[in-house]
Amino acid sequence: MDVMPSSETAPAGDPLSALSYEEARDELIRVVGELEQGSATLEESIALWERGEALARHCEEWLIGAKARLDAARSGAGTAPQSSEAPQSSEATQSSEVLGG
Repeated sequence: MDVMPSSETAPAGDPLSALSYEEARDELIRVVGELEQGSATLEESIALWERGEALARHCEEWLIGAKARLDAARSGAGTAPQSSEAPQSSEATQSSEVLGG
C-alpha cells in the first residue's frame, strides 16, 4: 500500500502529487543529468533546478512516510504477536476489545 505525501507539500492539482517515489526519483536523476550537461539556457536551467527541488522534496516526503511506517511496524511488533492476517483498523480493534475478542 502506497502512502502519498501530505497535501501540504504536494497539492492535489499539482501533477507532482501523482508521482510514485520511483517515478519522482527517476525524473530527478534525469533533471540532474540535464543540468550537469550545461547545455540548457539560463531560463531552462532555472526551471530544471526548481523542478529538481520539488522532486527532491517529494522524494523526501515519501521516505519520511516509509520510515514512519517502519517505525510503527517495529514498535507494534514488540508489543503484539505477529499475524499473517491484514492489520485491522483501530475501530475494528476497539470493537473486538469491547466484545472480549
